[in-house]
Amino acid sequence: MTKRSTPSQKDGKGEVSGHKVSQNETLLDGDDRKVELGKKVTLLRGISIIIGTIIGAGIFISPKGILKHSGSVGMSLIVWIACGVLSLFGALSYAELGTCIKKSGGHYTYILEAFGPQVAFIRLWAELIAIRPAATAVISLAFGQYILEPLFMPCGIPPMAVKLATTIGITSIMYLNSMSVTWTARIQIFLTFSKLLAISIIIVPGMYQLFKGETRNFENAFELNNAKLSEMPLAFYSGMYAYSGWFYLNFLTEEVDNPERTMPLAIYISMAIVTFCYVLTNVAYYTVMSADEILASDAVAVTFAEKMMGNFSIVVPVFVALSCYGSMNGGVFAISRMFFVASREGQLPEILSMIHVRRHTPLAAVLILYPITILQVFVGDIYSLLNFMSFLRWLFIGLVVLGLIYLRYTKPDLPRPFKVPLFIPVVFSLTCFFMVFLSLYSDPVNTGIGFAISLTGIPAYYIFIYFKHKPKWLQRALDSFNRTLQIILVVVPAEQ
Repeated sequence: MTKRSTPSQKDGKGEVSGHKVSQNETLLDGDDRKVELGKKVTLLRGISIIIGTIIGAGIFISPKGILKHSGSVGMSLIVWIACGVLSLFGALSYAELGTCIKKSGGHYTYILEAFGPQVAFIRLWAELIAIRPAATAVISLAFGQYILEPLFMPCGIPPMAVKLATTIGITSIMYLNSMSVTWTARIQIFLTFSKLLAISIIIVPGMYQLFKGETRNFENAFELNNAKLSEMPLAFYSGMYAYSGWFYLNFLTEEVDNPERTMPLAIYISMAIVTFCYVLTNVAYYTVMSADEILASDAVAVTFAEKMMGNFSIVVPVFVALSCYGSMNGGVFAISRMFFVASREGQLPEILSMIHVRRHTPLAAVLILYPITILQVFVGDIYSLLNFMSFLRWLFIGLVVLGLIYLRYTKPDLPRPFKVPLFIPVVFSLTCFFMVFLSLYSDPVNTGIGFAISLTGIPAYYIFIYFKHKPKWLQRALDSFNRTLQIILVVVPAEQ
């Protein structure tokens, strides 16, 4: 792999990236700490990151996708459990990668190590220009919708009001992640407990009804008259999407305290909690609502609350909004580290691998998505873009886990403090590739457009990365732009 020297390298005169940084500049306000991303992600914070990003709006709004495609109440519960087990397989595979490749960056880093810079850049390119801005905008719009609902009930919410509330939410998330790693993690813990409280508000009354004998909706639970084998993969696709987020801790490996112990333990605990909560939440829904009522509802948790709690149901949209906010926060916190590492590897502008001298946050890497995400909120056809790109997530995750198997044979001596049985990554990678194949079969047009968008990363790689000899005027302009941003943002390369 050819790459430029990392931005942390200094010459004998103390110059960094063409800009002389004095000791007084680096250590402002008497802060003599080393300028780096510290190991501030403890076990509790790791668990909160995983749970807080997995549990978004989906479990509260539309679990009907799995019920619709599985064909029965009983089969839908089996799909929820099976998807939890499959997601655990993927998470454990990532835990092995995270403990043997101790670099942040998640998918990008593992593809880089296994398959080289070209494939890694295509993954990075798709994430930067489409997947991440659209995904952030979608969950943020859900936040804007549900945070305003109590104020406008029973009337509809003006679309512009939703977009303005969404913008405020995104801005606050970006500000929080720019200012403090510690406070970002603390707020994520609070939001995770809020989500678990919201789920308990559904589970407890549901279990009470179940123990009272409200089981009529479970009669003939495995009646398969409406089940179609061809629909089952779509049920699993919906389920795996609901569990997605288990990989976010791997984006922060370098900031995890004692990763050999913390990462596997955080994954085991998080996936057990999420699977338990998802299954019991669906059981609670079925104790109060029939399958037809669930399929007719656009917001299952709200309908459930109206049936069970009356006027108290107004708190459910607030909890859904907090859940969305937690997913936004965890996503920005983790994904910024992918851009940080990609910059360090020379595949993004080096300003993105610099750290604020006082806040010790990757300020530029956090802010890079802000303009394009806001643009998506106001003008983008976000849901179409997500349809184009959702299958790419599973393609690249499958490729990452395939890379784990590949590294077992090409680098057998790589230290592996945590090692999973080989059947776990094999089963998970085959599942991912099956879902990708299903996308090609069921929606070839949108899938083809998604492929076309991602393949624009190939010419981008050769233009921006492979060809090193840029015109001198262009190189001078880039250096000047980099120095200007470095001064404005008060960031410097991480100290080694």
